[in-house]
Amino acid sequence: MKTKKFITLSLLIGLITFSCQDDDVTADSIPERDRAEVYAEDIIEIEQFLSTHFYNYEEFLANPAYSEQNDAFNIAFDTISLENGTQDKISLMDMLDNSATPETINILRSKDVEDSSGQAYKLYYLVARPGLGQSVHALDRAVVSYRGTVANGDSFDGSQVPIPFNLTTLGGSAGVVDGFKEGLIEFKTSVGFTENNNGEVTFDDHGIGAIFIPSGLGYFSQPLVGIDSYTPIFFTFSLVDRNDTDYDLDNIPSHLEDLNMNQDGFDDDTDGDDLSNFFDNDDDGDGVLTRDEDLEDTDLTVDSDGDGDPTNDKNGDGNPLNDDSNGNGIPNYLDTEDTDSRIQ
Repeated sequence: MKTKKFITLSLLIGLITFSCQDDDVTADSIPERDRAEVYAEDIIEIEQFLSTHFYNYEEFLANPAYSEQNDAFNIAFDTISLENGTQDKISLMDMLDNSATPETINILRSKDVEDSSGQAYKLYYLVARPGLGQSVHALDRAVVSYRGTVANGDSFDGSQVPIPFNLTTLGGSAGVVDGFKEGLIEFKTSVGFTENNNGEVTFDDHGIGAIFIPSGLGYFSQPLVGIDSYTPIFFTFSLVDRNDTDYDLDNIPSHLEDLNMNQDGFDDDTDGDDLSNFFDNDDDGDGVLTRDEDLEDTDLTVDSDGDGDPTNDKNGDGNPLNDDSNGNGIPNYLDTEDTDSRIQ
């Protein structure tokens, strides 16, 4: 497994810090326990919660899944018990079905995830509805409203107003804990928004769900204020939008630099220099910056913008992905045999 190399960029955008980010912890951390041992405890606690709790699915199913009413729906959990008259409710665990189609609503799913040490986890996530908008990549910036709790219902953070944040941590750019990221990428954004008469905005047909995160994919040994170390954490959320990131400022959205499309940009390194493409401003190592390999044909004498400097970006699209000067099917910025540049 290739080591993930993090380098600080002074030009990276600073984002709002809040508790689902993986750097929002107290200053002191206790010595770490064995990850496999902790996970064995965590999965028992999570599965016990899923087996003894339900969510307000009847409220959700009272309206069409993609409706104005459900655009404002918020997931809430309660205990199944004779005492509170909920003994006939369907538990979260009884909703588990990994064979259902991606469009299925009102379902619990699970996926296998490894942390950076190679420890394997089962990550459960509830899909009230997956969403009808854009897919989200692990290298994107997501916009969500959310609430973070522990198993007893105590909340440690949340925002009813959608907040943007990077999903991946890189250098000085804070991301989110791995479990939250791995859950969010299974959902889609809204298809648009409606501005109400009172000035409030309602997002339409976005993904709504919850994620049940073992501490190894959360904060592990790093305690939050009021929450012990090695505590599983749960998030309910509405995913309303996504934005491109460009960590290396090469004019290529970071998610497009995940060449094998496995949601892990760290394992794509075209020139083998131990810098992942999404953090390498010369992806093919040919001495020409990626952002300068935006060419539209092979005539380097064309002055397309009339500024007196010959360039070759005739349509000025700023997109190196569609430029292949030697016609070998490899974009210039990934082709070590092609060093054409619009900077002459």
